Amino acid sequence: MRTIQKLVLVFLSGFIIQYSCAQGSYTISGYVKDKASNESLIGATVFEVEGNRGTTTNAYGFYSLTLPKGKYVVNFSYVGFQSLAKEIELNDHLELSIELSEGSELEEVVVSAQKSGPTRHEENRMSVNKISMSKVKSLPVLLGERDVLKVIQLLPGVQSGAEGTSGLYVRGGGPDQNLMLLDGVPIYNANHLFGFLSTFNGDAVKSAEIIKGGFPARYGGRLSSIVDIRMKEGNMREFHGSASLGLISGKLNLEGPIVTDRTSFSISGRRTWLDALTTPIQNARIRNGKQEGRGAYHFYDLNAKINHKFSDKNRLYLSAYMGNDKLDFFFEDDYEVEENRTGTARFDNDLTWGNKIFAARWNLQWSPKLFSNATLTFSQYNYDLGGKYTSDVKQTDPNKRLEYEYGSRSQIKDYGAKIDFNYVPSPNHYIRFGGGYTRHEFIPTVTFEKANFEGDTVDIRSGNKALNADEFFAYIEDDIRIGKKLRINPGIHFSGFQVGNSNYTSFQPRIAASFLINDKTSIKASYSEMTQFIHLLTNPGLGLPTDLWVPSTDRVKPENSIQYAAAVTRSLPLGLDLTLEGFYKEMDNLVEYKAGVNVFGSSKGWEDKIEVGTGESYGAEVLLEKKNGKTTGWIGYTLSWSNRTFDNINDGQSFPYRYDRRHDIGMAVTHKFNDRVDMGFVWVYGTGNTYTLSTQRYYQASFSARDQIGFFDEDGFSPDRSNRNVLEFTDKRNNQRMPAYHRLDVSVNLHKKIRLGHRTWSFGLYNSYNRQNPFAVFLSEDFDGKASLKQISLLPILPFASYNLTF
Repeated sequence: MRTIQKLVLVFLSGFIIQYSCAQGSYTISGYVKDKASNESLIGATVFEVEGNRGTTTNAYGFYSLTLPKGKYVVNFSYVGFQSLAKEIELNDHLELSIELSEGSELEEVVVSAQKSGPTRHEENRMSVNKISMSKVKSLPVLLGERDVLKVIQLLPGVQSGAEGTSGLYVRGGGPDQNLMLLDGVPIYNANHLFGFLSTFNGDAVKSAEIIKGGFPARYGGRLSSIVDIRMKEGNMREFHGSASLGLISGKLNLEGPIVTDRTSFSISGRRTWLDALTTPIQNARIRNGKQEGRGAYHFYDLNAKINHKFSDKNRLYLSAYMGNDKLDFFFEDDYEVEENRTGTARFDNDLTWGNKIFAARWNLQWSPKLFSNATLTFSQYNYDLGGKYTSDVKQTDPNKRLEYEYGSRSQIKDYGAKIDFNYVPSPNHYIRFGGGYTRHEFIPTVTFEKANFEGDTVDIRSGNKALNADEFFAYIEDDIRIGKKLRINPGIHFSGFQVGNSNYTSFQPRIAASFLINDKTSIKASYSEMTQFIHLLTNPGLGLPTDLWVPSTDRVKPENSIQYAAAVTRSLPLGLDLTLEGFYKEMDNLVEYKAGVNVFGSSKGWEDKIEVGTGESYGAEVLLEKKNGKTTGWIGYTLSWSNRTFDNINDGQSFPYRYDRRHDIGMAVTHKFNDRVDMGFVWVYGTGNTYTLSTQRYYQASFSARDQIGFFDEDGFSPDRSNRNVLEFTDKRNNQRMPAYHRLDVSVNLHKKIRLGHRTWSFGLYNSYNRQNPFAVFLSEDFDGKASLKQISLLPILPFASYNLTF
């Protein structure tokens, strides 16, 4: 409570000292837009040059700047666009919307020796990285698929999981501790292709940023990061489109006006080729002795958005996303029971998973100083696993037949509403406040087994009951400017959660400060408390998206974290920015499956299968970045430690987190030779992930519905004992570490204007020097019982190519 009281005092004192505008002050307000498409520009800088005062546009391109009566030069700028300087005489409130053109900087009014806006070291925010979509399009990526999450993985403080996957592990946190937002709506599973691609189609994304610490009070619900991705709004003036063909997928994006300068649309679709390419092989049903089988996998996603302008102060946005993955597998085996008697066994399995989201947002400018956004949201994630096994023994009277069906299903569904206000009373204050409500519907997991053998039927159903929960939040924060050197952002996020008979509330103080030492150097610090009411139970095995989202209950409390961070930022010659940042984070009420637990099936609920513990992570990050010029990019380095402690795991002793990575380096560089050729380079290095090396093994029979109708022998095993479970035991968790991971990716992009528009050929190599990086390590025994470690290396050198046409 003392921390909260101090934060409130800081907030109120700063507000009282500098809140009221001086008599005779007036407000300039409006929108900053892309001149070609009339789309809003997020985070554009509006800067009054002489007084060194400014602001930035919000997520909808709106800005508000209050100044005393007088004449000013105001500069409008945005990365990748020509800056524009306007001379204005302010003697009344002024509405001024600005359109910027893409290209090099060019000012309407030239002001010598003046800055166009604050540099990185002058920005108040820390632990924030904005992702340039042009960088995403230029850098080499796995299989040539543009992927914003793969680019985020190259930043310091952010780590990937297994090789090639798009999961994010931020400052020692888990994948469930990242709030993935697509147009303000949470996405619960951001992966395609078993994690090798993300759900975010690069052709549909307008902007992206990640917040790793110093969290503003307007965000909540997760412990480790916020990934805020915004979709394109659609060109209000001209019809445009793009089409892409790659090795594994094709994409189509269309956008344009429905009513010029009033209503626009944007729609993007993507689908993999994998199933189509393998269809001839599947149809041929290649046989291997007495066995035959086939498999098919595909994914698709669809993004759509409509933007309608009722007036200059009133807008409506409708956006939707749906994506789905599906894996089918069929296998048939002819076997001999005894002389003159044969049998046929068939396995038919399918697995589907996907997301659906919808958002309706209404923007309203109440006055030159007050802006609001009201949002209705829907989000759903589900997976379904099902299969059927049949076995026929022929040449008997009658034929003997076994039928066995099984399945598992999990789902989370959200309905939400929220409202956010931006109030800018003066250049020294930027106040944000609002609140929201979410209705969660959980189906943690439901499984069934059904068997029929010679008329005997057994039907077994197990799993967890559906749960509903209500979550609400409210917040207030103020970006306070004190003098020309000090800026403070205090705030409070209050949230609550109700499930069954349990009620949880949480006050989460946040504060961030920035002090400008000189015109090139600043120091920054932040403190933030976060609470997370929902948990992700992660299957420790590899591969399938069978993780379960579950709520806090009377037995499982919400997760909490406290994070401290401090940074030094300096502008260097040649347009370089250097940031040194340290962090320390404590986490409690983390959940993890118990050792040896049967994730699926069993009569136990999920609360009986987990352990609850604590976590700790700390480290230092270095980022050297260059944003302008022909050669741009960054080099990032992270030195970090991440540990977990559970009472009943590892004898209650602290152990390294699975993705504890001592050293992590990410380098992403692009070079533009001319308008027709550019290249991209990515090099990564990381200390190997931890794993557990077992010291003892034993076997346990597995009993299912098939066992209960006598299909197996008396000791519980099938004749080949294929249904036995191998259980491993060790006295130390994560007691070994894989070899170091590193690789180099290169790409070249060839651009050319053609009659239809603009085409780009992209060629590249993933893992260009063919490093055999470890994907998994396991213990193998030979025929003599001697054990040895084996390494699985999944991705060798992989060439890729793609063709993109914009029109």
